[in-house]
Amino acid sequence: MEAKLISSAQNPLVKKVLQLKEKSRERKKTGLFVVEGQREIELAQKGGYTLQTLLFCPEIIGDISIESITKSLNPEVIQVSESVYGKIAHRGTTEGVLGLMLSKNHALENICFKNKTPLVLVAEAPEKPGNIGALLRTADAAAVDAVLIANPKSDLYSPNIIRSSVGC
Repeated sequence: MEAKLISSAQNPLVKKVLQLKEKSRERKKTGLFVVEGQREIELAQKGGYTLQTLLFCPEIIGDISIESITKSLNPEVIQVSESVYGKIAHRGTTEGVLGLMLSKNHALENICFKNKTPLVLVAEAPEKPGNIGALLRTADAAAVDAVLIANPKSDLYSPNIIRSSVGC
């Protein structure tokens, strides 16, 4: 697979990734959010999120197969230099892959329950991203059918919430 190479931190895509990581407004405007790491990207895909762009650093990636992450979805695949990856990555212990995923519409009218007596967790105005991640992990472990977050004080696609909700 031939991938375009980005080696400049001034590249528009690099700037876009940084904006998506740092600014809720940018995530809402573009409908994209950043997921870092192979496991995290695969979990997001399993959860029905679409991988739009995959960025990878061959010096860091190791044994990870890009094809196993992209599957048959055909996202844009871009190789980045180690210095660029260091700039866009949030964690130091990352696997060298980062995905731009399409967010979903989470409107109440879109919820469909599989049974007549669903178990629903309602959280009112949670503020800390780590707490929202913990709520999501707990809800997953308890087989909750839906989590409703009324008046969230954090952007649900913030990198901190994505990171802290891994495993569910």
